[in-house]
Amino acid sequence: MRRGTLLWATLAPLLVILLMTLVLVTALSGRAARTFYLDRTGDHLEALIAVAAPRVTEPATMGDAAALQALCRELFAGTGARFTVVAADGRVLGDSLEPPSQLDNHHDRPEVAAALGGATGRSMRYSATRGERLLYIARRAATGDSAVVVRAALPIAAIDHQLRAIYGRTALAGLGIAALAAVIGYLRARSLGRALQRVQAGAEAIADGDLGVRLAAAETEEIAAVTAAMNRMANQLGERIATIERQRGELEAVLSSMAEGVVAVDNTETVIGLNAAGAQLLGVDATRATGRSIQEVGRHPELTRLAQDVLAGGTPAEQDVQVGPLADTWLQVRATGLRGPDGSRLGALLVLDNVTRLRKLETMRRDFVANVSHELKTPITSIKGFVETIIDEPPADEADLQRFLEIIRRQSDRLDSIITDLLALSRLEQDAEGGGMEVASTPLAGVLERVVRDLAARRPEHAARVSVDCNAKVTAPLNAPLLEQAVGNLVDNALKYSPPGSVVDVHVDVAGGMARIAVADRGPGIAAEHLPRLFERFYRVDKARSRQMGGTGLGLAIVKHIAQAHGGHAEVASEVGRGSTFTIVLPGARTP
Repeated sequence: MRRGTLLWATLAPLLVILLMTLVLVTALSGRAARTFYLDRTGDHLEALIAVAAPRVTEPATMGDAAALQALCRELFAGTGARFTVVAADGRVLGDSLEPPSQLDNHHDRPEVAAALGGATGRSMRYSATRGERLLYIARRAATGDSAVVVRAALPIAAIDHQLRAIYGRTALAGLGIAALAAVIGYLRARSLGRALQRVQAGAEAIADGDLGVRLAAAETEEIAAVTAAMNRMANQLGERIATIERQRGELEAVLSSMAEGVVAVDNTETVIGLNAAGAQLLGVDATRATGRSIQEVGRHPELTRLAQDVLAGGTPAEQDVQVGPLADTWLQVRATGLRGPDGSRLGALLVLDNVTRLRKLETMRRDFVANVSHELKTPITSIKGFVETIIDEPPADEADLQRFLEIIRRQSDRLDSIITDLLALSRLEQDAEGGGMEVASTPLAGVLERVVRDLAARRPEHAARVSVDCNAKVTAPLNAPLLEQAVGNLVDNALKYSPPGSVVDVHVDVAGGMARIAVADRGPGIAAEHLPRLFERFYRVDKARSRQMGGTGLGLAIVKHIAQAHGGHAEVASEVGRGSTFTIVLPGARTP
């Protein structure tokens, strides 16, 4: 809608009121003058009729039409008024201007009908005979047994002329007053407009964020009250905005610092808030997610259902949900109602907690318990079986007894190895968590040499197959016995799974303060699907072959935990048919 200026909005109604007043005053005064003149003319005509009526009686009684006609013309000549004598049946007996025979029956004329009824008839209408508007006055004149009506008429053109003169003078006076009022109104409206423009400029500055602007006092009490109110508003807005911004900053800091994801939806299931953790967990952009439906953002039916249940008035709920492209992320979702200060329901709040690691740990725990039970049950079952055989049915042949005892000894050693490795893993985890592992800056070459010497003492036939390439000056903060154990496990595995006579390479690289101890074999290699789980406890690529070669299934797990205890990690790279490379990465390496 188009809006006008204050000048026009103030001046236009004033002018309209003045013009309406002028028209009303002119109309009322004109009407009063017209009524006055008409009444005066009517009184004049009545007076003329009163004078003429006695003179009409005699000719009318005698039926002397010529005398009546002459009397009417005489009266017209003396007064200027048109006189007409009408019989009771409406016939015209005499007229000042026209022969009676040429005039219509006047029985239906309003003034004649009123006069015949005994009243003074009055009518104002257009006369076809005179071609102008006339004022007619008629009265009854008694003539014995019958009656005639004497009618007198005068044109009202003169009255209209005088009225037009009155209208003109009144209009001129009114226009002069309106012009003076318009000038005064214009000057006043312009002054008010300028004051309001200053108020507008201040309001726009406040709206643009300049809350330090203050408006000067105006000359009028009303505008001064507005400026004072706006100055108070600016002060209060400044304080409230500062408080809101501080609270918003605190809330955003809390939400952005939360590890849990937070998703807020309104009653129409539209996302109205999403923190950084929630966006990361759901794999969406937080800025683009706002304003979209929970179905688009969550992209999971269970998330949508939880939100809908709460919005429908349900109780807070909690559920684990799998999300992600491969459904590889577990989220613990807690849904509750979002309410305003007055207790009204504003929507729903979903809190997302990534429990993928806990799920994996739980799975690993179950697998570990199952694997430990299986690994321990195998040697225990074997030992128990052979002991029961020896007790219940002692072999007669000494060689059979010796073979049974050898199996029992071998299974006992295997059981001892498993328990020893489990205890070693437990100690490594405790030392890593409690910081109890002692480290010292130690040359890596010396550690690798001791691994080779230990191998030569245990398995001299394999020592020559190990090739070590390490700069003697490379040092790193480490626990030497533990690193020897880790490298020794990798070397033993490499020798087990490499073809007889093949070389196992042990190579050390240093880059960016990280030492990479790589043990490479030329064995059959490991398929890619096994690599992610290779360092898990009791995980075996070929279970039958591993047990046959005497492994406990814990060697690589020990390697991983030793690397983690040093602040590093373990890696593996393998290609089927071309061998495998296991690498221990240690931080803090230096080459003087």
